[in-house]
Amino acid sequence: MDFDWLRRACLALPGAYEDYPFGPETATFRVRIPERIAGPGAGKVFAFAGVDAVPPSVSLKCEPALVIPLRAAHPEITGAWHLDKKHWNGVRLDGALTAATVADLIEDSYDLVVASLPAAHRRALGWSGGDSPS
Repeated sequence: MDFDWLRRACLALPGAYEDYPFGPETATFRVRIPERIAGPGAGKVFAFAGVDAVPPSVSLKCEPALVIPLRAAHPEITGAWHLDKKHWNGVRLDGALTAATVADLIEDSYDLVVASLPAAHRRALGWSGGDSPS
């Protein structure tokens, strides 16, 4: 797994896009939000990644109840640097975790973000994660 793999995995999700608000070294992956809700270019972040990090790594949102068990089971998963460690994990992509596991963690992060969007927007994204209240 490298940054290009990570980029493809994140951008494969409906409504996902990439931008660089913190400079060219940090990619931010977001779910697009309609302009009428949040203004032009707005989106909710589900992943941060260092473009040239060695080994590659990604910061992903996580259900708070799963943060500690994931970190205990996988040394490659730690508290995300500069983010709320109750809600964000840092995931080292050094090959110890399978691509399928990392893809699942990315999708889980995306699902947490999309679940917080209004129902109409979730439907517009074709999200099948459930219809939680908005």
